[in-house]
Amino acid sequence: MEATLTFLGTGTSMGVPTLGCDCAVCTSAVSSHGDPRNRRTRPSLRLDYNHHTILVDTGPDFHAQAIRENIRRVDAVLYTHGHADHVLGFDDLRPLSFRGNGNLPIYADDATAKTLERIFEYTFRKEDRYPTSARVEIHRIDPTPGSGVDLFGACIRRVPVTHGREQITGYRFGNAAYLTDMSDIPAESIPLLQNLDVLILDALRRDPHPSHSHLDKSVSLVEQLKPRRAFFTHMSHDLDHEATEAALPSHIRLAYDGLKLTFEIA
Repeated sequence: MEATLTFLGTGTSMGVPTLGCDCAVCTSAVSSHGDPRNRRTRPSLRLDYNHHTILVDTGPDFHAQAIRENIRRVDAVLYTHGHADHVLGFDDLRPLSFRGNGNLPIYADDATAKTLERIFEYTFRKEDRYPTSARVEIHRIDPTPGSGVDLFGACIRRVPVTHGREQITGYRFGNAAYLTDMSDIPAESIPLLQNLDVLILDALRRDPHPSHSHLDKSVSLVEQLKPRRAFFTHMSHDLDHEATEAALPSHIRLAYDGLKLTFEIA
C-alpha cells in the first residue's frame, strides 16, 4: 500500500526566518528573489494512505500549514513529545474533530499525553466542558521499542530516540521513519531502522547541540543506517537550503515545507 508523506513544517522551534534576524538565510526566506525553501515553519508531517489522513505533531504553525495543504479532515494524530513547537497547534484540531462520528484518536507516550492534558485541560475535563472543545481521545502508546499502533491498514511502530536528557518517540511507518528532535539513537532502536526507503532525521545546524543532531552527525547516522533516501528536518537558519544540499551526497536531501514523498507503508 502506497502512502504520500507531506512535510508540513521543517524548521526549528523558533522557525525560519527567526524573529529579529537579518542573516542571509532569514532574508532569503522572505525575499521575493530568495529561496522559498528557506522558509521553515515548525516541524510536522502529514501522511495520506488508504483514504485516510494522519498527522505527526501539531505545532504553533498548524493552522497555516493546514490552510496551505488544504487539510479538510484528519483521522488520527501521533505526537513525538510535548515541547511547544510540537503541540501548541492542538487546539486548531477542533473544527477537524467535529467532522467525524466519534472522537479523533490521539496517540502519545505517557509524558506527552500528560503535557497535552495539562495545557489543554479544558478539552479533557469531564465536567463543565466547553461545548466546542475538540472531540478527541488520547491513547497512551506502549513504551516498548517497536511497539505498534494499527491504523487504517498499516502498523506504525514506536522508535525511541534521545532528545538531550529525555527519551521521546520517533515513528516507523512501513518503509519510512521519522526521527525529529533527536540528539542520538539508542542501541535498542537501531534494529528498528533497517531496510528503510526513507529516513527523516533532525539536523539542527552545523555545530553540535546538546539536544539535537547536527549536520555532520546526521550524515554519519545515514551512512550507518543506509536508507535508500534520507531527508533532514528541524533545521535552523544556520543551514541555507541550496548551499547545504549542494555539499551533501545525492541520496541525502534537505526537506522543505510542502515537499511530498511517496513510499510503501504496508
